[in-house]
Amino acid sequence: MVRYKAIIAYDGTNFSGFQRQPNGRTVQAELEALLTRMADGQPIMIHGSGRTDAGVHALGQVIHFDFPYERSLERMRYALDTQSPEDIAVSSVEQVTEAFHARYLVVEKTYQFKVDIGKPRSPFRRHYASYYPYPLDLERIRQALPDLLGTHDFTSFCASGSSVDDKVRTIHEASMVVNEAGDQLTFTFRGDGFLYKMIRILVGTLLKIGNGRLAVDSIPGIIAGKDRNLAGPTAHPEGLYLAKVCYEADADN
Repeated sequence: MVRYKAIIAYDGTNFSGFQRQPNGRTVQAELEALLTRMADGQPIMIHGSGRTDAGVHALGQVIHFDFPYERSLERMRYALDTQSPEDIAVSSVEQVTEAFHARYLVVEKTYQFKVDIGKPRSPFRRHYASYYPYPLDLERIRQALPDLLGTHDFTSFCASGSSVDDKVRTIHEASMVVNEAGDQLTFTFRGDGFLYKMIRILVGTLLKIGNGRLAVDSIPGIIAGKDRNLAGPTAHPEGLYLAKVCYEADADN
């Protein structure tokens, strides 16, 4: 068997998430069905860097899979890219050793979250940005963002249903930019890992700060409290994008 690593992008609008499940269309199931056909019926399983929820998008999701024989990299990429559904794209494929694992060797992930703040809202962004119709003081959000940096126990920013016991994570970057028209925000979070729905809760909390319903300096207290009820609401999934996944070899380059 030959192990391949691929970087894929997908529009999560019509998926019930990345991970295979009994009911609902998923990215994993679509790609496994395609690879199985390419392998003349031999079942192929793919492994992702992590799961994404229904409606969540990916620009740089990483997967790996074992294939029964070697194919040229561009031929493999082209076959996957052109035969997969139109809401999945395969940007690159490389051959890796059996030691590589798309999930267990991740050292850093970057997520982006887009918020439509236009009035009126854009119907063309409804699947690709979360709409926020309330007044926002963006300077309040900018002041609050640095409080997220560093290593913390992010229990307060983890949704119920998580099976992870250790909720300590390190955030290296927490930033926000506004587009030229002033009607869309893009948050970027880069860290060694993120908890269940953590990005969406971070954004919901920051928007609540920007709206004046939480104090600008409230994040340290929310973190210290280790209580989900202290943080803001969970932002809608359509604004979330898995942007990039890094491995140790990537960090060395």
